Amino acid sequence: MKGHILVVDDDRTFRLSTIALLGEEGHDVDGAGSAAEAIESIERGRYDLVVMDLRMPGLSGIDGVEILRKRGEGVPVLMISGFGTVDTAVRALHTGVDDFLTKPVEPEVLLERVASLIQRRPDAKEGAEESPGGIVGRSEVMKRVHDEIQRVAPTEATVLVTGETGTGKELVAHAIHRSSKRAGGPFVVANCAALAEGILESELFGHRRGAFTGAVKDKQGLFQAAAGGTLFLDEIGDVTPAAQQRLLRAVQEREVIPVGGVRPVSVDVRLIAATNRDLRTDVADGRFREDLFFRLNVYRVDLPALRDRRGDLPLLAEHYLRTRADNERPLRLSPLAVRLLLSYAWPGNVRELFASLESAAIRCDGSTIQAQNLPPEVREARTAAGGSPATERYQATGSEDGEKEAILDALRQADGIRTRAADLLGMGRTTLWRKMKEYGIEGE
Repeated sequence: MKGHILVVDDDRTFRLSTIALLGEEGHDVDGAGSAAEAIESIERGRYDLVVMDLRMPGLSGIDGVEILRKRGEGVPVLMISGFGTVDTAVRALHTGVDDFLTKPVEPEVLLERVASLIQRRPDAKEGAEESPGGIVGRSEVMKRVHDEIQRVAPTEATVLVTGETGTGKELVAHAIHRSSKRAGGPFVVANCAALAEGILESELFGHRRGAFTGAVKDKQGLFQAAAGGTLFLDEIGDVTPAAQQRLLRAVQEREVIPVGGVRPVSVDVRLIAATNRDLRTDVADGRFREDLFFRLNVYRVDLPALRDRRGDLPLLAEHYLRTRADNERPLRLSPLAVRLLLSYAWPGNVRELFASLESAAIRCDGSTIQAQNLPPEVREARTAAGGSPATERYQATGSEDGEKEAILDALRQADGIRTRAADLLGMGRTTLWRKMKEYGIEGE
């Protein structure tokens, strides 16, 4: 996502090189040599991000941000300083700065932070869930999913939605239904994995009175309940071979025979199935009927894992925090919390992300979810490169509590060995010992 950026620094060389770097990425970039000049530029035009130096003649960067915030300017600010300390970062963040970096700044780090802040700007949220059915995502893989939903929804084709557990397969099925000609009809869900074999057929096809013990009256099945609408067969790969045979007739002929009945009943229903299994492999292994697979796999929508669409993660997180049940207390994520979310592998995908955010929201006392509010497995995540995020966490922490927590996490990762923990934090052993003493942290 590209944006209009203002670079503010009295160092002309740094200012021009930063403008050139951001310009090469496709951003529209202006420059200012002082905080006062920056304030005038912001009053004249709209910016998506301000990259501002901390120490400048006249107004400091922090003074400039204070003035902007008092005037109601909510433009995100990335502050850069050659004199980075925890106290400075705390003061800057409390003033209203959105992120903080210390010079010298590696180009790739600067570009990553800029991209993250632009993506999180208020107007970037608008339209984030404007895709069919409220599916959030702007990544290329999700654009493909959106296009496929729009393409297949107006048809009557049977759809097979595939993807790992927690990727949002039912949400896609809902989106297809709501964009279809059957939107006014029912959307019925049949969780095939949750129904035992003897119950599954009765639930899907219905039964006649006296068909089995307890069948005291005729019961309509889910196929009939979904008449005029859509039946979503979730976890279709878990259906037993015996049930697959009867399901094949229902899918192929659009008619069912209730358990205990002899006459077929026609059903006017559109079918969408979903699975987290590789059905082609199951067919090859004899666990799933090939003819049923072909009937279900008329049009397939493959959902990516969250780790394959990390660029959507900030949007997903902000969407959840805005729409969660306890929304009387608006919450946002600190920059460090966002980077930790991006570092985690998310084996449970979007479902795990939302659960982790709910947990963090409960632990959060203020309006901003900090790194220490996230679940332990997320805070202790390894980066995609296989290293520890301890150094980045320590350098970017915005409070004494955060610094103490970063040190404790590094000590846990290092099994209490100070030399190893110091390496993880990117500091000397003596400095670590002094800070441990300052915070009352005991160690070997």
